[in-house]
Formats: sequence, structure tokens, C-alpha cells
Amino acid sequence: MLNPIRLLRRLLELDRAFPALSDAEVTAEVERLYPWNFWTNLFDGANFWFGSTFISAGTILALFINKLTPDPRAVGVMAAIAQAGWFLPQLFTAGIVERLPRKKAMVVNLGLVLERLPVALLAVAPLLAVRSPRGALALALGALTWHVVGAGVVAISWQDMLAKIIPLNRRGRFFGLTNAVGTIMGFAAAAVSAQLLDNVAYPMNFFYCFALAACFITLSWVSLSLVREPPQPVTTPRPSFGTFWKRLPEIIRRDHNFTHFMIARLCLALATMGSSFLAISAIQRWNLEDSAAGYYTLAALIGQATGNLLFGFLADRFGHVRNLVFGALASALAFLLAWLAPTPAWNYGIFVLNGIGASALLVSGIMVVMEFSSAELRPTYLGLSNTGTGIAGLIAPLIGGVLAKNSYALVFISSAMIGLLGCALMALWVRDPRRAQPDTTNTQSLYAIPPSEGASL
Repeated sequence: MLNPIRLLRRLLELDRAFPALSDAEVTAEVERLYPWNFWTNLFDGANFWFGSTFISAGTILALFINKLTPDPRAVGVMAAIAQAGWFLPQLFTAGIVERLPRKKAMVVNLGLVLERLPVALLAVAPLLAVRSPRGALALALGALTWHVVGAGVVAISWQDMLAKIIPLNRRGRFFGLTNAVGTIMGFAAAAVSAQLLDNVAYPMNFFYCFALAACFITLSWVSLSLVREPPQPVTTPRPSFGTFWKRLPEIIRRDHNFTHFMIARLCLALATMGSSFLAISAIQRWNLEDSAAGYYTLAALIGQATGNLLFGFLADRFGHVRNLVFGALASALAFLLAWLAPTPAWNYGIFVLNGIGASALLVSGIMVVMEFSSAELRPTYLGLSNTGTGIAGLIAPLIGGVLAKNSYALVFISSAMIGLLGCALMALWVRDPRRAQPDTTNTQSLYAIPPSEGASL
């Protein structure tokens, strides 16, 4: 009989013998493999961006859900899944990731089933849309949940892998350039999606969009499978899961700068409550064609491409905290303009600004967390920050859906005000960890436990 624990250990390469490389040898291997890993991860990002544009939660998916039901709370649920599903599982996997000699094993072996396969299932939903809108809605939300939560399960291993194989002084440029190339690919996808939505009858227009998403997201997985990550076997004992959870509050209590960052980051996550209602509000307010969702996606991608290139280079020079401040200002301005816009033409500027704000969170919202701690505790810090962000991301769209029942303007005003609060906290309360490295001795001592207490999968 198949033992699932043994199978999981094999997939994660926990039973595989690796040579014990010193830190200097690992660093040398990382430098040697950097050109290869740069291009494979670049192709991964380009294909993933191209594919994911066809299932953009803020435009195309929101429009599809809106066609299945007029209740804006359904869009809020979809947005909650899209925004929170990726973040929420990460703390639960951090302890496992810390023990993996190669993070790629989790990214590739589990990612295929957990993250990539459900996108193909999402493409089936439009085929049910006319005959059974409720069934299509349930399938779409279910497939999206599987995809996003599955991506969250492997997210810590992906982030830790990139932190390991991309040198610190090149991470900002790498992420900025990769996301910019991916966004340029997204331009083409947005143009194609606009044509499909405009020229192909419903619901087949959405079927073609979702099918293209599945194809290119699978190609991105192929690129990831080619990454070369030097193994680094873990020799220090890890705590049991019970001990791991009990010690998390100590990190929050002792690392004040990280705690301040998390509070400011939670405000920025709550401020995204209006993002998924921008396109629907514009289309309904001015009675626009469905193809407007594709063009608004294109405008958002222009903002993201600009922000990715700008914030990537600024991060290497000045750190990530400043990027988050600028991004929060751009997003807050977008929501204020969405409230006050006098003509439909303003919406293109609104989506550009919102794209700039999103790019700051994408480039710096995660990368800055990697600099708050030592390499040994990096998965735990990433898990704490991202799961906390996920909780806020889960609540925000649900609140937005309730507010939208009364007025879209109320959603946008609330998003702008919370975003400005987060901006102020990030600017005045958080020190850039690159220039004010915290004392991690206390947090590291939390994991100095007897070998007998170490956990095993």
C-alpha cells in the first residue's frame, strides 16, 4: 500500500543524500549558476504573466463572475480568494521549507498539481455558464481556490529558492526586469483578451481566455523545472510543530521593526479592497462594452511595467521600504480618482496608477521581508508576514463587497483612506532593514533546541 508520508518525503527529497557543501561552496555555486537561473526564472515569469493576464482577478475574472450573478458580494468572494489564498497557507509550510535541502523540490513537484492543474479546470466553467450559471460559479470559485491556495502552499519554497539563487545585490533588478518583461508579455495577452471578449460570443470568449491561461501557466512550470539550485542540507535541528507555533509570538515581541512593518503592510493589504471593483464600476457607470475590461487590464499592465522597472532599480539602490511608500501613494490616488472621475477616459489613468501601486507590492512587499532575518529564519519571517497579509487580504474584498451593495464610491473612499494610513506608517515607523539590521540573536536562540525535540515530516 502506498504510504502518503513516504511519497511526500520522496517528492520533497527529504530522504535523498546530498553532498554537504560549506557556505562558501554554496555561494560559489550560486554565482556559477546565476546566468542559467536568471534566464530560466525570466522565462518562468514571462510565461506566468502572459497566462495569468487572461484570468486577471481585477478585470476579466471579475467580469465573468458578474455575468454569472449580479450580486457584488460574489465578486468580493472571488477577490478575497485571489488576494488572500496565496498568502494564508505560507506560515503553515514555513517549518517544512526550513528543512528542505533544495526548495525546488517543493516548487516543482508539488506545484504541478497544487498550482498549475486547477487552471485547466477553471477553463471548464464558461462551458457551464449558459446551462447552469450557479454550477459555473461554484466551479470557477472552486478552481480558483485550488489554484491560489495551492500556489500559496509552495510560495515559501519558491521565495526561499529565489533568495538562495539570486544574490542580494541583484534581487531588485532581477525581479524588476523579470516582472517588466512579464508585463510586456501581458500587454499582448491583454490585447488578445480584449479582442476575444469583443468578437467572440459569450461564454466562449471566456473559455478561450481561460484555456490560454492554462497553456502558458503550464509553460512557466516547465521553465521552473529547469532551475539549478545547489543543495544545502540542513544540519541544525528544527523544532516540533507545536514548539514552532508557540515561539512565533516571541519573534513579533522581540523584533520591533518587523512588527511595525507588519502593521503597516496589513493596512496596505486592507486598502486593496476596492481593486476588484474598479472595472465593474466603470463599465456599469458609463455603460461600456465588455471589451473595456481587456483595455483596462492593458492600462494596469502599463502601470505595472513602469513600476516594476523603476522599483526594481530603486530597491537595489535605496531599499524596499521607500518603494512601498510610493506605491501606496499611487494606489490611494487611483481610488480617489475612481471616486471623482468625470469621464470614462480617466479610467485609463486610474488603472495605470493602480498598476504602479500593485508593482510596488509585487517587487518590494515580499522581497523586503527576506532582509529582516538570517537565512535560517527566512521562511518563518516570510510565513509570518505573508500569512498576516493574507488574513487582511481575505477580509478586505469581503468588506468591499458589502460596501459595494450601497455604493462603489464608499469602497473607493475607504480604500484611499486606509492606504494613506498605511503609507504614513511605512514612511514614519519602519526602518529599512538593509540599513538597520535587527538583532536576530534572540530569535535565533528560540530555535536552539535539543535534537530530540526536532520535528520530522
